[in-house]
Amino acid sequence: MPYKKRITHEAGFTLLEIIVVVFILSLLAAIVAPRIMGRTDDARIAEAKVQIRNLETALKLFKLDNGFYPTTDQGLEALVIMPQVGKLPGKYREGGYLEQKKIPSDPWGNPYVYISPGVNGDYDLFSYGADGHEGGEGKNKDIQSWDIER
Repeated sequence: MPYKKRITHEAGFTLLEIIVVVFILSLLAAIVAPRIMGRTDDARIAEAKVQIRNLETALKLFKLDNGFYPTTDQGLEALVIMPQVGKLPGKYREGGYLEQKKIPSDPWGNPYVYISPGVNGDYDLFSYGADGHEGGEGKNKDIQSWDIER
């Protein structure tokens, strides 16, 4: 029996098919990416509001136990370690008032600002937003505890 060479056809994509697929994917990315990118700012603003609410809850628990809010000098750190300056709490909760045992930074990596007594209530708690500076519009707008809808 004579030996016959078999011709095999390997399956694969042509260069033209690959170019078409890459073009379609980049077209989809150009349409979808801007919509997704704009949502990150909204998510960070929402996260800041949630963190402020959580800090407010911890501040209220501190006050329930001790009869006063931490002073500006004691700061939010009074929620994780017992203050050693100013008016000292008499019934400080062992382990502090935050589950994470640390004060979170705002979603942009900046510390929250805490002032007690505050101008807008017993305390003022806020984030300066994306730009990290007072004031601003849109994503740079300050997120203030007294301004968050309940």
